[in-house]
Parts: sequence; structure tokens; C-alpha cells
Amino acid sequence: MRVSAKADYAIRAMVELAAAETGPSKAERLAQAQEIPLKFLENIMTELRQAGLVRSQRGAEGGYWLARPAEEITLAQVIRAVDGPLANVRGRRPEEVEYGGVAAPLRDVWVAVRASLRAVLESVTLADVARRELPDAVAGLTADADAWLSH
Repeated sequence: MRVSAKADYAIRAMVELAAAETGPSKAERLAQAQEIPLKFLENIMTELRQAGLVRSQRGAEGGYWLARPAEEITLAQVIRAVDGPLANVRGRRPEEVEYGGVAAPLRDVWVAVRASLRAVLESVTLADVARRELPDAVAGLTADADAWLSH
């Protein structure tokens, strides 16, 4: 899986909002806290607002805040809001891909890859990351030394 800069920035900004103590957060503060280019972040925040994940208010007292509690927003939802489906094969959903001959089982592999991504990204919420307390299943995956090897 490749995590786009857009998805990475979106998640980081959303975690900042999840950790915010009071009131709306300005885009400038989010950008500075996570070293995200401001113009890029503003475009991302527009997409997150359109997806119903954040709310915004203009003006001196304005800014952004989560549209729902951080415990109810998963990393998968944020990624889908800015990048679309978690997994695709040449722009198509894995179940839509068909191969002939000996390559036919590859569709099942791509579906399994998507299921694995979902298992992690749909189980981790913004609150989990903000509290630095990942679900046991995810923490267990990172405890395996092989997980840290680049293959």
C-alpha cells in the first residue's frame, strides 16, 4: 500500500483536531504543528468538510473541528475521504478485476489485501492515535520485528 501525501496530511491534521483541547483550530496552527503546506492543507480540509468529517467556521473565532467524536472516526474513513477506496487495481475495485488462465487467483489476492488493510485502518480511530493507544491487534503487528524490515 502506498499512502499518499494527501492521506498522510489529512490523518495528521485530523489527529491534531482530535487532540485539541478547546474550540476550533485554525488551519495555520494545524499546518505548523504537522509541518504541512498551508495551501495543500486548506484543500484537504475542504474535502474532509465535504465528506462530513470536519466542520468549519470563518472569522476570528473560526477554524476547524471534528464533525463527530474522535472515537467514531477511523483512519479508513479519512483516507477514503481524500483518496477514494483503500485498495484498487489499475483504478478498479479488486472484486471487479478478472484474469484468465493461471492468473485467475490474483483477484482473490487483491481482495485479501483490501481485507487486511481494512482490518487495520478500520480498527484505528483518531482518538486511538491522539491518545497514543493503538488497538492490541495493531500493536501486536508492530511488535513483530519482521514488520519493521523493508522488503
